[in-house]
Amino acid sequence: MIDIFKGLNPQQKKAIEAVDGPSIVLAGAGSGKTRVLVHKVLNLIENHNVDPKSIVMITFTNKAAREMKDRIAKIMGNEKTLGYIGTFHSFCAMILRRDGEYIGIPHAYTIYDDGDQQQLLKQVLKKKQSKYSPRFFSGRISGAKNQLVSPERFIEIFSFYKAAEVAQVYHQYQKELEKNNALDFDDLLMKVVELFRLHKPVLEKYQNRYQYILIDEFQDTNVAQYTLAKTLSNKHKNITVVGDFSQSIYSWRGADIRNLEKFSGDFEGAQIINLEQNYRSTQNILDFAYEIISENQTHPILHLHTDAAPGDDVETVEVDNEEEEATFIADRIQTISVDLDYTEISVLYRTNAQSRSIEEIFLHYGIPYTLIGGTRFYERKEIKDILCYLRLLLHPDDSVALERVIKLGKRRFQKYKELFLQIKDSVLEIPTAEILEMVFDQTEYLGLYDPDITEDYARLENIKELKSVAMTFPNLVDFLEQVALVESEYFEGEKTGKSKDGVRLMTLHQAKGLEFSYVFITGLEEGLLPHSRSVDDIHQLEEERRLFYVGVTRAKKNLVITHARRRFIFGRRILSMKSRFIRSREEEEVEWW
Repeated sequence: MIDIFKGLNPQQKKAIEAVDGPSIVLAGAGSGKTRVLVHKVLNLIENHNVDPKSIVMITFTNKAAREMKDRIAKIMGNEKTLGYIGTFHSFCAMILRRDGEYIGIPHAYTIYDDGDQQQLLKQVLKKKQSKYSPRFFSGRISGAKNQLVSPERFIEIFSFYKAAEVAQVYHQYQKELEKNNALDFDDLLMKVVELFRLHKPVLEKYQNRYQYILIDEFQDTNVAQYTLAKTLSNKHKNITVVGDFSQSIYSWRGADIRNLEKFSGDFEGAQIINLEQNYRSTQNILDFAYEIISENQTHPILHLHTDAAPGDDVETVEVDNEEEEATFIADRIQTISVDLDYTEISVLYRTNAQSRSIEEIFLHYGIPYTLIGGTRFYERKEIKDILCYLRLLLHPDDSVALERVIKLGKRRFQKYKELFLQIKDSVLEIPTAEILEMVFDQTEYLGLYDPDITEDYARLENIKELKSVAMTFPNLVDFLEQVALVESEYFEGEKTGKSKDGVRLMTLHQAKGLEFSYVFITGLEEGLLPHSRSVDDIHQLEEERRLFYVGVTRAKKNLVITHARRRFIFGRRILSMKSRFIRSREEEEVEWW
């Protein structure tokens, strides 16, 4: 007999024993929520004779789903398979394969990925001759679908600039998808909600089949996901949602933190269980995290505690600039790596562009590293595009650069040729940063990216960071030589194979769900963290604070926070202001403006 409750704390047991009816498990960082979810499933099956086939576990990543499957199989064996374990999207894809024909979706429909979606939008826009990029429309169409807004209702719900044009493109895009027997990822959820709304017998079939529903990371659900969960569980109401207000960091992709609050209203009598005992970090790190997040006013805060020792104090280190910041981190890593594996060390930052100076110093020091969830700076698409423009100014016969530039658009290339003819004889006399501006003006390259779209905004930040590098190498030849040398160091590092075992570099968003013994969080300055785009909106500012909180709670034993007095960023040297997130009360009294 399996001892399901062995080693669990009282709140974890309470969460597992909440078998019938709705329940909310507010699970703090490192509080063992995966263990609670897995053991609740085991309790349902072993102690309450629930048919495993009637249990659904929804996660947000395939990796999390595999982990839960493996844990359940390890304890109970593979013979007791759950009704479903996986993501919202794969769950919906399965339902549409089975019953999508009720709303005109063929059994063998195609799922379009992001590349397919962009290509189809290009075809639609070609007919409409729009000057806006496919990405401009796809971001807004995705946002509408996440809120279950059809093309017909788009104008009724949204009133931003160009909303009418987006509505037209959205309508035509859906017609083309239908003609191609295809759905995009957002359609998967939207179409299942539509199926359940229009065909009650189909809904009842799935409600009867899946009587127990468990959903992880509920603070990250959007309107469509919330509606689906509510609809599916509305008959039996045996639904458990696990989440943490303080770790809601994805509003930019449609997540709605209010879903955790709405749940209590929609499911009357829902039990609320707080998991506040932490099994990851020292108490000093947890106290620092609480100090940060307790400043938020719009959502409940968990106060985490641990039985572990207090541990080392959290360090806050002021440096002069980004080079000194990177050098400080490299020096510290060289010291601690004597006793600590590189993979137990992580460097976190708010924007991808911040990785550039850290990468270059690590290469110089010979510190192995892995860039998680990203492409190294000089290999990013937008950077390679611009470097090819610059290379052609020096070497017009460079066939590789020429091919890439031509692919960016014939009209753009003609304008670039005009620039080349203008400056070819004086290119070595013009500062590199000035040449960059000429390229941008002539080719309208920056117009490829919409600053209102998060991914595009990140690309624009990377381009500004490239300009920062260009300003330190006024001569174009020297600049391109420096880039080539850095790239050669990347190559040498890859040949050794050490990078796979190296220090983890990643953005704070990418760190969600991970943990490390030693964590550096860099760039705690106004405009970086919190990001400049968030400071005028209380909700976005609180999300920035939650993002910092997520980074802090990744640390198990040691946490180092860095901020610079001045930073050469986005093409200019600026005097930096220490982030409000780490200012003391005395510093708050200083007149900052």
